[in-house]
Amino acid sequence: MRKILVVIDMQNDFIDGALGTKEAAAIVGRVADKIRSYPIENVYATMDTHQADYLSTQEGKKLPVEHCIRGTDGWRFPPEMESALKGAKVYEKPTFGSVNLAKDLKALSEQEEIEIELVGLCTDICVVSNALLLKAYMPETRITVTPSCCAGVTPEKHAAALETMRSCQIEVE
Repeated sequence: MRKILVVIDMQNDFIDGALGTKEAAAIVGRVADKIRSYPIENVYATMDTHQADYLSTQEGKKLPVEHCIRGTDGWRFPPEMESALKGAKVYEKPTFGSVNLAKDLKALSEQEEIEIELVGLCTDICVVSNALLLKAYMPETRITVTPSCCAGVTPEKHAAALETMRSCQIEVE
């Protein structure tokens, strides 16, 4: 069985930038170590990617904090992530979940048996969104999330998102 690692939005703005938290900063080394524990061809990553008109979008109106604007420093991976992810397949996504990632992993699952591990930011927004999207596309595929390699907007929201994922048969390890 092929084990796939999905790294969600480990970008500067979520670590120590516009929407950063101390919990997010604390997982960077663990996530980099996790990435290096997988063959790079089995590592997929997402990048939250917004445009200059972000504040006029539905998301921007509900979360009026410019972040991950394409081409800015906040949009980029920090050096440790950039190095660890060199050679990984990276998906830019304009919203919480990546449909293209889900479609590609579903196609892969039709060719060979896979299981998926998710790590990254933020547990209660993009990690849970991608986990549920992947589960919807591949209900029989084992999907896990590693809490020590995730961080939420707050510790309480992190815990709530993990519970939501458990309820939807995503394994929390």
